[in-house]
This record gives sequence, structure tokens and C-alpha cells, in this order.
Amino acid sequence: MSQTLQATRGSVPDVQGSERELRGARNRTRSRRRNLSPFVLVLTGWTILAHVPIAMGAYSVLHALGSAWPGWFAVAIAVALAAPFRRRMLALMPDRPRPAWLLQLIDIPYFAHWCASSFALAWTSAACVVWASARLVVGHAPFSLTAAAACGYAVGGGLAAWGVWVRRKWVRVRRLTVPVQGLDPAFDGYTIVQLSDLHIGSFSPQSMAMGWVRMANGLDADLVAVTGDLITNGDAFHETVGNVIGALRARDGVVVSPGNHDYFGEPEALFDRVRAAGARVLANDSFVVRRGKAALVIAGADDTWTRRADVRAALSKRLPGAPVVLLAHDPELFPAAARQGVQLVLSGHTHGGQVAMPWLARHVNLSKLSHRFHLGEYRDGASWLHVSGGLGTTGPPVRVGSAPEMTLICLRAARA
Repeated sequence: MSQTLQATRGSVPDVQGSERELRGARNRTRSRRRNLSPFVLVLTGWTILAHVPIAMGAYSVLHALGSAWPGWFAVAIAVALAAPFRRRMLALMPDRPRPAWLLQLIDIPYFAHWCASSFALAWTSAACVVWASARLVVGHAPFSLTAAAACGYAVGGGLAAWGVWVRRKWVRVRRLTVPVQGLDPAFDGYTIVQLSDLHIGSFSPQSMAMGWVRMANGLDADLVAVTGDLITNGDAFHETVGNVIGALRARDGVVVSPGNHDYFGEPEALFDRVRAAGARVLANDSFVVRRGKAALVIAGADDTWTRRADVRAALSKRLPGAPVVLLAHDPELFPAAARQGVQLVLSGHTHGGQVAMPWLARHVNLSKLSHRFHLGEYRDGASWLHVSGGLGTTGPPVRVGSAPEMTLICLRAARA
């Protein structure tokens, strides 16, 4: 009896502690949602606006079919399609494992629809300009705006279907040769596989990420560099990240630098998991790779979003005369790195906009609207920057014109 009573008494604090932890987790979740509410409100407003062309297009189709009250039915359809957005968005904050049927039958199709409606909004807006101009110039419009809206949604639906179910899963390997001043002949031909923006989570599950691992390992590189954003948000996929990072192979190992999304949860727990998987986490730190007496410095900057990035600290252990490769998730650190004489900066962050003009993604993509260094290669004197388009996605799981990619980088001694 006394043993039973003692066990019961001993279990009470554990239960209370578990309840406190649960309440704390719930409070943190609510706090994150409150902090993100302006962002969600903006997207919700956009979603409502994007469903105006849906109502117009639905009216055009229903009217052509001879439906009674086509206007009322069109509005009802648009409202029904816009209403789930906020719930679907908040379900990803924080990101948690969900049933496959929910993802495949509801979430992914819904975000494909969201992309199609956004395209329809742009299409219809352009059609309105043409329509109004025609009315002013020739006195009549050459087409119906409601029919143009229906056409815009149809075209957008095709592009969204391609971007969601095909293009975002079709990874390309870019091959890049970079001339490096001061590179010792022992490192001439040194290869680095860069992976960036994995965003492991609901839309980039372990099965998809392991496919990236197999591709990277097949390139037989000297080093694997992962330039941030291992997750989307939350801490539910830390174990998956550990499994993925732990499966990567290279002769000189795997190095990881933090991205902003890695701080949208429990960052230290995430980084501990990455270290336990055998990788180095370079947050304003560096290490030296050697080939005999020759040296190559591999450095990593921390996150700019949380203002942790410090390029000087990342280079504080550099060896005099040894070239430096700096992992920096945010390419905005490139000018500071160039001033410090860094030969090569590897970045990501932009996803190449996720939506870009096919075959012209380097010049026409959404990330160009907000990023100076948005995709591909840039040069500042002897310093080079490579901005990867990344592998995963954030927001809608779509890529159109901007391929998911990993890069095989070959270092070559630059001629004087």
C-alpha cells in the first residue's frame, strides 16, 4: 500500500509538469499565430480579391449553360472557394505531420486552386486594361470580361497543376566552375554539392528529401554544403531533418548554415539534431579543410532575420592566405563578405521566386522584386556569389519556371 501511495504521489508533479508543458506549447502556438496575423491578413485579403475573377468566370460559364440566377451561384462558388484559405494557412503554423489523404486530396489541390486564382487575378487585371482601352479607342470591347476571367482561371489552373504536381518535384543539377584566387593546386578540382532551402515538412516529406539525398550522394563530392532553411516552421519535423542530413555523404563531411525558417520553432533543438546526425553547424564559425599543407577555409554565417549574422565573427579563425568559402543563407551578406576578401559565397533564401518566366528565370522572377541578388551568379572583384534556387517551397507548394535545384561546384585555381 505504501509503495503504491508513494508511486502515486511521485507521479503528480510529472503530470502537472506535462500539463504545464502542454499549456506552454499551446501558448507558443497562439503567440506565433498572433505574430503572423498581419501576414495572414494580407494573404487573406489577396485571396478574397483573387476570387473576384472566379466569380466573374463562374458567371460566364453558368450563363452560357443557361443556369438560373447565374450571378448568385457565381458569388456562392467564389465564397465557398475563398473561405477555406485562412484555415488551411493556419494549419501550417506550426507545420505538423498530417494524414496523407488530407494533404493529397485537400491541402495540395486547394493551394493549386489558390495559385490558379492568383494568376486569374493578374490575367483579368490586364484584360481590364485592354478592355477599357479598346472602349476608348474604337468604341467597343472585343471580348467579354467575364469570359476573359474564365479563360484566365483555366490557363492558371493548367500552370498551377504543372507547378504543384510536376515541376516542384523535378530537380535539376546545376554544374558550376568557380575560379578561386590563391587556391592551392592540391584543391584544384575540389567539389562542393550545395543544397539549400529544403523546407522539410508537410509539402517536402522525408520520402521527397531522401530522393534529393540520393542525387547529392551520387555526385560524389568532397563536401556537402546545406545553406539554411532546413524546415518550414515548428519543431515536429526535427527528427526527419536529422534522418536526411545524416544520410548525406561526402569525403570531408556535411556542413550546415542556419536560415531564417530554422528559427521559426526551436532552433537549438534543431541544430542539436543536425550535429547528432554528424554534420557541422556553422553559425558565425568556420573550420579548415586540409590537403597536406594546403588549406581551404569553410565558414558559415548565422541568420540575418534574427540579426545573428556576423561575417567578421564567421571569418575570425581564417588562416592567412587560405581561400574562403562562406555559407550564407541570405545573399544580402555578399557585399560584406566581398569586403572581407571571401572568394566564394553560397546562398539561397530566394527560391528563385518559385514563379518565374520559363527559360528566363534568371532575369524574370518574383524574387527579383525584393532581392538584389535573387538567382544565379554574381561577382564583386575576385569574390563570387552563387544564389541557389533551392529545393523546397514555402507558402503554396508550387514552382513554375523556377526549377528546384542542387549545385555541383568545382573550384579551380584562378590564373593571375
